[in-house]
Amino acid sequence: MKKLLTGNEAIARGFYEAGGHVAAAYPGTPSTEILENMEQYKEDVYCEWSPNEKVAMEVAIGASMAGARSLAAMKHVGLNVAADPIMTYAYLGVNGGFVFISADDPGMHSSQNEQDNRYFAKFGKMAMVEPTDSQEAKDYVKEALRVSEEYDVPVLFRVTTRVCHSKTLVELGERTEVAKKPYVKNVGKFLAAPAHAKVLHVTLEERLAKLEEYSNNSPLNTVEWNDKKIGIITSGISYQYAKEVFGDSASYLKIGFTNPLPFGMIEDFAKEVETLYVIEELEPYMEEQIKARGIKCTGKELIPNVGELNPDIIAKALLGKEIKTIEGLDALDDAIIKRPPTLCAGCPHRGLFYSLSKIKNVMVTGDIGCYTLGFTQPLNSMDTCVCMGGSISTGHGAAKAFKLAGEDKKVVSVIGDSTFFHTGMNSLVDVVYNKGNTVTVILDNRITGMTGHQENPGTGYTLMGDKTIAIDIPNLVKALGVEDIQVVNPLNLKETDAALKKALEFDGPSVVITRWPCVLKKFSQEDKTEFGCELKKFKVNEDKCKSCKLCLKSGCPALSFDKFAKIDPDMCVGCSVCAQVCPFEAIERVGE
Repeated sequence: MKKLLTGNEAIARGFYEAGGHVAAAYPGTPSTEILENMEQYKEDVYCEWSPNEKVAMEVAIGASMAGARSLAAMKHVGLNVAADPIMTYAYLGVNGGFVFISADDPGMHSSQNEQDNRYFAKFGKMAMVEPTDSQEAKDYVKEALRVSEEYDVPVLFRVTTRVCHSKTLVELGERTEVAKKPYVKNVGKFLAAPAHAKVLHVTLEERLAKLEEYSNNSPLNTVEWNDKKIGIITSGISYQYAKEVFGDSASYLKIGFTNPLPFGMIEDFAKEVETLYVIEELEPYMEEQIKARGIKCTGKELIPNVGELNPDIIAKALLGKEIKTIEGLDALDDAIIKRPPTLCAGCPHRGLFYSLSKIKNVMVTGDIGCYTLGFTQPLNSMDTCVCMGGSISTGHGAAKAFKLAGEDKKVVSVIGDSTFFHTGMNSLVDVVYNKGNTVTVILDNRITGMTGHQENPGTGYTLMGDKTIAIDIPNLVKALGVEDIQVVNPLNLKETDAALKKALEFDGPSVVITRWPCVLKKFSQEDKTEFGCELKKFKVNEDKCKSCKLCLKSGCPALSFDKFAKIDPDMCVGCSVCAQVCPFEAIERVGE
């Protein structure tokens, strides 16, 4: 049976069909849907949201050591967090097959950088595969697990945003039950003491030599002979782009097993074609290695290494012409209204950022999440954002620097609940231990918001839908050594203002927890009991409105202005922030 699947859906299906046992991840675009779709196979596959990518990687590694086929999934920057365990596991080798997904984001659709994680495979001396569509995404997972077990090596499964989110037809198969391999205690293999690792490094180099031999004969690496005037070496989604541009006017070496590269195939292919191009997205990963072998080719001299590729970029770079993928599309450029991202109408973070926007002489260090948008107009309430969990640490460092310079400037660090569990806790420990003097605001919206409402340790539910212990953030913060802790409703501006004022006046580490569910969240029974769900919409009384536009400073997308302030009744959810901002009581509840 064939079914239309995204690449992420196909990866989950491939792991299920391959007899996979354990899967773990931390949600991050474009990889999130892999584990979301794995949940449907929970009768056969144990799957979990882990607090961060490092933990997810270690959970999957532990399962692999115990003999289970395992998988860890993350977006590209998540692999930075998980690099510590995987770089060593490459030395150790596997027991049960082990695959980890790196979902790269060329073009930075939802990321702070566009690093090319193919280099991790070469750097870490691991096998790597790259599918070009959903069918290959499913099939390659099976082959990756087989290769992992046969060659005793972790496999980096590299996909990009287009492969993750595009849909193609996939031929579904049945699950093949694979028995868990027996676990046998073997400290020489699985305990990375220096004496063991010295031996294991030699073994790893021997594995790589065998893997290159496999690469030259792998079913994942194929040649398509057409016109030999142009030869193209490519991988991943770039193969689809190249085919769209050149069609049958070029021959292709499509490399699906990309570390080690199949240099025998590459050399033979290069001899057969007149002009050789290497088409790959982002960095010249393959091109550098091919040129190092003395093979003449053209790649990044013409094709940019910045941003996401597409057929038009390739056509302009290599053929000097444009192609029209959709007739008339260019004419829409001026007609399409630019819609920058913004906090949703009714977002509980808006009240906090509005309160912060009124405070002067303060640096606000931010973090990764929906709330990063606190930096945008008109709130202007965030100054920095580096990485997951970084707001508290960078804020601590900034505060120490201000103190050394004798500057009277306070620092507020803003972090989400899921991000706090991810890596923020360690940072808060650092602030307490090293006698910091910052305000940490934990935005507890009761869910992992930015990536589409995944459960986290604070929600009380697991990925598989099981009810579990909800980690109590105030008690956790107290256990970490913070003495000044306040919990507020961020939609109550007076309460929020007072909490921030008190925290900023406190001498030492202070934490404010804003607790209110994401406006888009499906309320759990616990949410309904604690927060209720009977918010009423608001309207503008034009007889009272003085056209001062102060309400617009809340940045709510439901608000607009035309002689008087206006509220879109279809967008308003009744959060009341604008009503509290209005000095003339011109914003009233509907029906009152």
